[in-house]
Amino acid sequence: MPWQRMVADVGLELLPDGRPAYREVVVTVPRQSGKTTLVLTFEIQRALAWDTPQKIAYTAQTGSDARKKLIDDQAPILSASKLRAAVSRVHRAQGNESIQFKGGSRIDVLASSESAGHGKTIDLGVIDEAFADVDDRREQALLPAMATRAAAQILVVSTAGTDASVYLRRKVDAGRSAVERGLDTGIAFFEWSAEENADPDDPATWWSCMPALGHTITEDVVRHARLTMSDGDFRRSMLNQWTSSEERLIPAAIWDVACSVDAAPRGDLFFALDVNPERSAAAFAVAGTDGSPTVEVVDHRPGVSWALDRAFELMERWPGSPLAIDARGPAAPLIPDLRRGGVTVVELQPATVSQACGVLFDDLVDSKVAVRRHGGLDKAAHAVTRQFSGDAWRFARRDGTDITPLMAVTLAHWCATRGRPVSPVPAIVDAWSLLDA
Repeated sequence: MPWQRMVADVGLELLPDGRPAYREVVVTVPRQSGKTTLVLTFEIQRALAWDTPQKIAYTAQTGSDARKKLIDDQAPILSASKLRAAVSRVHRAQGNESIQFKGGSRIDVLASSESAGHGKTIDLGVIDEAFADVDDRREQALLPAMATRAAAQILVVSTAGTDASVYLRRKVDAGRSAVERGLDTGIAFFEWSAEENADPDDPATWWSCMPALGHTITEDVVRHARLTMSDGDFRRSMLNQWTSSEERLIPAAIWDVACSVDAAPRGDLFFALDVNPERSAAAFAVAGTDGSPTVEVVDHRPGVSWALDRAFELMERWPGSPLAIDARGPAAPLIPDLRRGGVTVVELQPATVSQACGVLFDDLVDSKVAVRRHGGLDKAAHAVTRQFSGDAWRFARRDGTDITPLMAVTLAHWCATRGRPVSPVPAIVDAWSLLDA
């Protein structure tokens, strides 16, 4: 796209002596603009267009996110292109993820810790999704490893953040200052964002700041995002505007509407259990299939030891009702004991959990689900944030807040509204494989 070409043309300029004109390239654009392709372009140019083998380090908000983006997103793009002939190997083994080239260059995943670059030499360092950084640790891992490389570059790419995005805020302020002073060496800064007072509902605003609009995304896509996302998330993700970290993900007005009807789940019941990472709290929720979708928190207490007995009580009262659990979440260790006790466990994989979070959020916005009021659930809905992995997201905890009631409601609602009712099955069978199909 034109914006990608401009960043590459300018950001990869060389001085007469062959060194990059810009030691640092900072790019901030809305989501879904094509950042992955741009980052891969910089990496491949570095790997293939230089006379000597080049070492490229790719980082994202976490080591896990970096591994997924390099291996699951970037490698397939490369393998589907004419440049695949230049690749000698794609390493997928845990802790050794990399793309190696026949000329000796390589792209390695680098952990997001300050010491990750110790002992390494790096020619190009990539800091992707910089909005997630509350400090400079990723840059501090890269810069010492680039100190002896006169032609080294660092590429920082991200969508706007919040007041907690300390690192990116500093980069944006420095970039804007460089532009204002007319600097043409050292740092190249690129920003596509809406003016602070621009109308977020006006398509003219969208066209002013979304460089992929008309190429890979349409006005209808943006319009749907405006209807389904919170105001802050829309501004940050689609308009690339900075927002406050204190803004609610689930707006109070939407939550209050969902909780205004004191109804109980009816019909076939679907239960869910969630445990927080500290194992200091657990919650059960239930959703029904008859009438309007309704969800309710059944139980919410400190600790985890009580959860097994409570699950058996619920299943004795409503025999055959499935109990949904995040298969990779903190409640997963309870699954074997639950199954031995005759509980029909529904294991939801991470991708399905992300979908479930989006489904509940959409149904809340569209007033398609009723929520029975519960104190712990209210607190969770007030404090919950989003955790992104690529373009997918799920509900996340902020400052240790217990969101187990909300997660339990989320999983139960998914099963009741998007899954298929099943008859009781032997405990050794994974009753809900069809949900993840």
